[in-house]
Amino acid sequence: VQLQASGGGLVQAGGSLRLSCTASGRSFSSFGMGWFRQGPGKEREFVAAISWEEGPTLYSDSATGRFTISRDIAQKTVYLQMNSLKPEDTAVYSCAADRGVWSGSYVPGYPYWGQGTQVTVSS
Repeated sequence: VQLQASGGGLVQAGGSLRLSCTASGRSFSSFGMGWFRQGPGKEREFVAAISWEEGPTLYSDSATGRFTISRDIAQKTVYLQMNSLKPEDTAVYSCAADRGVWSGSYVPGYPYWGQGTQVTVSS
């Protein structure tokens, strides 16, 4: 599975961005997808995940109410709509795919990772 993330950029606090992650390789509908981020000097942290059935979703506390994860199976793409961005959201955001077993926020459950896309939120 190859993953390609895009959509990052520079935005002012309170603004919005939509990240995209396009998959190639095995059947996109058969595995769950997650978004993670790593800020400067910080550990990688979970942001959001969506199951292969486009049913269950999971969000970190910081993402709840501001971010929305969705997927377009036909386009083999998962999205992360980020609203009301804050300077503390500044990070490199990466998408990941699991092994077909719901992994939620469990990082070791994601063997496939795309390159990151930089999100910078200015105050």
